[in-house]
Amino acid sequence: VSVMRYSASAFGFAFDAILDVLSSAIVLWRYSNAAAVHSAHREYIACVILGVIFLLSSICIVVKAIHDLSTRLLPEVDDFLFSVSILSGILCSILAVLKFMLGKVLTSRALITDGFNSLVGSVMGFSILLSAEVFKHDSAVWYLDGSIGVLIGLTIFAYGVKLLIDMVPRVRQTRHYEMFE
Repeated sequence: VSVMRYSASAFGFAFDAILDVLSSAIVLWRYSNAAAVHSAHREYIACVILGVIFLLSSICIVVKAIHDLSTRLLPEVDDFLFSVSILSGILCSILAVLKFMLGKVLTSRALITDGFNSLVGSVMGFSILLSAEVFKHDSAVWYLDGSIGVLIGLTIFAYGVKLLIDMVPRVRQTRHYEMFE
């Protein structure tokens, strides 16, 4: 959709969708072993992996958005982009709320991080809609799509850095206390 519609936000959303699948897979791995459900070490490792994935995806999103801004790439607006944006925004919002609630009940930072990722996906879906609508009414604001892509990429980057700063020392502390499979 990003390539077809020349949208940096759509690229960011696509990358975030891949990130959402990966982060959900990591959370599933974290809870896959019944004996390790209460494993702090697994929790911290899952968070470190999520942090690294956040950093890599944010770099790709920001580079693509800056490239689109520098080449003055104008987004195309159509019904397909609107329907994808609305559907993804709503579904990601629902997923984010469910993951936050479940993460709070299970006291799982990895699940809450996965919820944050779904929340970012929701914001991206609605931001595509917003920037496309603004561009349709005022083509002088062509840069809004790329700017939102940069902001979302920087937000994901900041969260990834915070996650790594918080979790890497914890992985080292718990390395010898629990068996890791």
